[in-house]
Amino acid sequence: MTTFDLRTLRIRSGDQAREQVEIELEPLLLGGQAYEPRPNPVPAELSVTRASSGTVMELALEVTLEGPCFRCLTGAELPVSLTLREYQATKPESDDEQTEYLADDRLDLSAWTHDAIALALPDKILCRPDCAGLCPVCGKDLNDEPHEHTEEISDPRWAALEALRESD
Repeated sequence: MTTFDLRTLRIRSGDQAREQVEIELEPLLLGGQAYEPRPNPVPAELSVTRASSGTVMELALEVTLEGPCFRCLTGAELPVSLTLREYQATKPESDDEQTEYLADDRLDLSAWTHDAIALALPDKILCRPDCAGLCPVCGKDLNDEPHEHTEEISDPRWAALEALRESD
C-alpha cells in the first residue's frame, strides 16, 4: 500500500506542489481473473494545491493491465491513462467536501488508483476488438482455427418429444 504524507509538503494557501511518486498496486480481480498492472510500481505525478477552503489533489498516471482475454483466454493488454482529482475541505460539511482516500493527512495513493482503474475499465477486456472467442462445442480458439460444426447435437432430455414429432 502506497501512501503520501501531505504534511511533508509544507505548502500554504495558494501554493501548489508537484511530486513524482511510485504507486504499488495489487492485481485487479475482475470476473474471477487477475489482471496485473505493468509497470509495478506505477510512476505517477501527484499535484497538491492548497486553497483557503481546502486541498485539491491531482494524480496523473499511465498503466497497462495484463491478463486473460474475456472471450478466448489468451493474453490481453489494456492500456489505461488516468488523470484524477480529489478535494478535501478544511472544514467539511458534507460527503462531497471530503475524500475517502485521505486520513490524518495521509493520502492513500494505492486505493485511489485501484478504484479509478476499476471505474475506467471497459465491459470486457479483449486481446483484440474482433476476438472470435472459443468454440462452444469443441473449445478451440476461433481466432486460430475458424470453423463451424455442421452436425446437430441433440439433448437426450428432449428425446421423447423428438420421437413424438417424428411419429407424425
